[in-house]
Amino acid sequence: MAKTILLSLFLSTVSFALHGQMKPMWTWALERETSYPSRFFFTGYAEGNIRQGETVENAKNRLSRDAQGLLSESIRVTVRSQATSHVVSTETSFNATFQGTVQTESEIEIVGITSEPPYYDPETGIVYAFAYVSRPELAGYYKSNLAMHLTQAEGLLQTANELEASGEKSQARRQCEAAIPLLARVRAAQDLLTTIDLNITPEGLQQARTEALYSQIVQMLTQLAQAVYVFVESAETNFSQPVTIIANRLKSALSVMGCSFTDDTAQTDFRLKISARTRYQGIEQGFTICYADVAVALFDVRRNVSVFEDEFSQKGIHTSREAAGRRALEDAATAIAEKISPWIN
Repeated sequence: MAKTILLSLFLSTVSFALHGQMKPMWTWALERETSYPSRFFFTGYAEGNIRQGETVENAKNRLSRDAQGLLSESIRVTVRSQATSHVVSTETSFNATFQGTVQTESEIEIVGITSEPPYYDPETGIVYAFAYVSRPELAGYYKSNLAMHLTQAEGLLQTANELEASGEKSQARRQCEAAIPLLARVRAAQDLLTTIDLNITPEGLQQARTEALYSQIVQMLTQLAQAVYVFVESAETNFSQPVTIIANRLKSALSVMGCSFTDDTAQTDFRLKISARTRYQGIEQGFTICYADVAVALFDVRRNVSVFEDEFSQKGIHTSREAAGRRALEDAATAIAEKISPWIN
């Protein structure tokens, strides 16, 4: 009899122990607070019943996603409530675009989340899910992320300076504009770090470096915005041979006036269309005479109006037909620059 009682007690103890082991300790609020203190972790916890027609596995997946979502949202809410500007504020279209991009970047997924295997309690029919992320690990990731994007943005600025110095202002502007999402990611990382690492310093945020870079890009974009961007469409032939003589000469002449050239019609201020072909005229005193018949049209993209159109013939003299045709095209480029400069300026 005594043996039977002892065996029963033993089996009950084993059953209780096994049942207790099956239910994770993190399902208890006190255990979560003790094992995952808020100074070292962000956590997300969810529990709920299985919905009608839902399998246990689907319920586990759903609650696990809920736990991760609650964790991520708790960080984002803190960021949105505590975030302050880490860069200088300048009233430019760049700044407006930058601020909008920051808002988008602030909604990125939080990396490094660990999800515990969801637990289903068959006695209560409740599914439990828990997710957590380490503050130090998260801070380390975003510090590295911040430094990487700053370096990339600095590289774009350096390239922009080189392009601007060589007269490729449209390409320079694109490099600066490409830095907008990178700086926005820097700002988002800084805001996250301010929330994650309560002891973060301005040096840790690389705040001075960010402000300097932001100011330089704003200044360059402001400077580039004053340039006139021209899209040149040219169809030239020198006695049936395709050439770009007028286009090349014209770009050189207009660049002196502060014009830049782009192959992106969406970013142009003026669209210039040129059609030219040469024809043989004859020989005078041993020299070949040719003419370049030219049609030119200038369209103001900003005002959506054609501002100049003309057709003319330009004379060229040289020792051969091809050379005379080339001379006619070169002089035609000078004539076109004179004709359209009042409209571009």
